[in-house]
Amino acid sequence: MNPINILLVVLGVLTAGFVGIWGRVIGSVRSEAPSPATDARFPTLLSIAIGGVTNFFDTLGIGSFATTTAMFRAFAMVPDRIIPGTLNVGHTLPTVVQAFFFISVIPVDVTTLISMIAAAVAGAWLGAGIVAGWPKRHVQIGMGFALLAAATFFTMKNLNLFPAGSAEIGVSGVRLVVAIVGNFLLGALMSLGIGLYAPCMVLVSLLGMSETTAFPIMMGSCAFLMPVGSTKFIKERAYSLRVALGLALGGIPGVIIAATIVKSMNLVTVRWLVIVVVLYTAVTMLYAAFGPQRSTAAE
Repeated sequence: MNPINILLVVLGVLTAGFVGIWGRVIGSVRSEAPSPATDARFPTLLSIAIGGVTNFFDTLGIGSFATTTAMFRAFAMVPDRIIPGTLNVGHTLPTVVQAFFFISVIPVDVTTLISMIAAAVAGAWLGAGIVAGWPKRHVQIGMGFALLAAATFFTMKNLNLFPAGSAEIGVSGVRLVVAIVGNFLLGALMSLGIGLYAPCMVLVSLLGMSETTAFPIMMGSCAFLMPVGSTKFIKERAYSLRVALGLALGGIPGVIIAATIVKSMNLVTVRWLVIVVVLYTAVTMLYAAFGPQRSTAAE
């Protein structure tokens, strides 16, 4: 069997396992004390709409974590402490759909792809285990700086400051080691809510690879690492169940529309708007952590 097909089969099995685990949890928490992690009611239209919009633009290269975080805070939907877990759990299934599409249609060296995916999964497993137990203030600080990093990458993209890539679809030797280490770190940062797309684009470009290879590498990495990391957030009850369900229900059709109907569009103006919103959200997140109300807000 073709290695890519084997990879997709493994992804399908992993995804089925995640759905099974999450489904059992949803069925078992209904009788427990009310909390964001046990609220198994049908999602609100707002959370479904956010899932659709953010994953639509994620498929086109904008990313979904920073934009979703901004909307969570704008509408006061999710407590800051559990935003990372809600992002990871809610965006898992839409990201898997993206991965199947991009891995199938964009050529990339199999060794490079599998190595970087495995590294990202290992990083996510480590990162999720740490972040799930963080207090609210630590999450606010971590996400505040993660959002600043996301805004920086978006700005670099709009100003064409990313290093120019080449036509290579894979790396070997020392460059492969750098790719593995780099994606391990990016996988760990995913647990904090910093998306993988923009930094992965920088990484593959610096390694001399074609920019288009960032799509299967990034989507593949996220699709494999998110079920792994999300399982930890679910186990630790460090997420909002109802909101995560909304992201998943809205996100899957958003991905399908973007990948099969729209496919591409001019995103420069959208990115500038996202930059403004993300910067505002980062500042408010950090102010909540360091501001005068910190002593009470951090409780």
